[in-house]
Amino acid sequence: MEGGSERISQLEESQGPLICGIPDDIALFCLARVPRKYHTVLKCVCRRWRDLVCNAEWHAYRGKHNLSETWIYALCRDKFERICCYVLDPDSSRRSWKLIQGLPPRCLKRKGIGFEALGKKLYLLGGCGWSEDATDEAYCYDISSNSWTEAASLSTARCYFACEVLDGRIYAIGGLGSKLSDPHSWDTFDPHKNSWESHSDGNVIPDVEDSIVLDGKIYIRCGASSVSSHVYAVLYEPSNGTWQHADADMVSGWRGPAVVVDGTLYVLDQSSGTRLMMWQKDKRVWVAVGRLSALLTRPPCRLVATGKRIFIIGKGLSTVVFDIDKTGNMEGVLVSSSIPRINSEDDIISCKCVAL
Repeated sequence: MEGGSERISQLEESQGPLICGIPDDIALFCLARVPRKYHTVLKCVCRRWRDLVCNAEWHAYRGKHNLSETWIYALCRDKFERICCYVLDPDSSRRSWKLIQGLPPRCLKRKGIGFEALGKKLYLLGGCGWSEDATDEAYCYDISSNSWTEAASLSTARCYFACEVLDGRIYAIGGLGSKLSDPHSWDTFDPHKNSWESHSDGNVIPDVEDSIVLDGKIYIRCGASSVSSHVYAVLYEPSNGTWQHADADMVSGWRGPAVVVDGTLYVLDQSSGTRLMMWQKDKRVWVAVGRLSALLTRPPCRLVATGKRIFIIGKGLSTVVFDIDKTGNMEGVLVSSSIPRINSEDDIISCKCVAL
């Protein structure tokens, strides 16, 4: 009888009103305005609140009413050669990186792993190891429930490949694969079908250095060769599903990690010091925004942006932040703020933003 009473109580709790005496739509109006940093507390109040915070309705409601808050997620590799993941609330009064627990054990030692964000989920894709060929395995981290699960496998086993999101789909492009894999292929993930579809094009670059989405197109860059300083890139045109050679003038200055802010491409040039460069597509020239203090940046770095702010994240998660609209220079050095690094020498692999 006690077990039955407990199940009935849980059922009533899950089906009861969000807040007693208040219609659910009004309760949702109130609860959705609670800052994201307190969502963990909301989930502890009762089963109904926990289910609400974890479901798609909550995510959609906050997005529709401009209540979403964007946090930054960084995939790193620690001194033991294991991958690890950190999260940063960029608007917190005490900004600091926090470690995410519970990464899938099978992928901890893999290299060349893909990292992408779609909706309220993060994906770890593919990868390989010293004694392990490229894999098609995929794992998913649900931000709202703070849980890792296995995801739909890639169509093609691959590592050291490009990952981008375009039109609500994940693209896994190029890279190295198994002996049976087509090096000039790419996979697309449709979250509504929860499945991947494979494609092939001779222009796809297997040797991937970096990737961006600009003007509704995916750009893939390979590195300069040891015998030439020429930088090569291709772009994906979604209107006809083909890959083409990218504009040589734009690609010529793409010599470091890149990020797109309001349709403008920024690149961190780390070849001599650390300079932030901007591509002016109307004039077809690269211009220097400014250089960054060597005391704050710890290359190699990756870039990510939220709104008009660019975050330059380096070794040990040392982070430099500057606002494009408030860009200032002192003797050529960009005026910026910084976030203290963690007490480690972790290398940054990739960083993504998730709004919730």
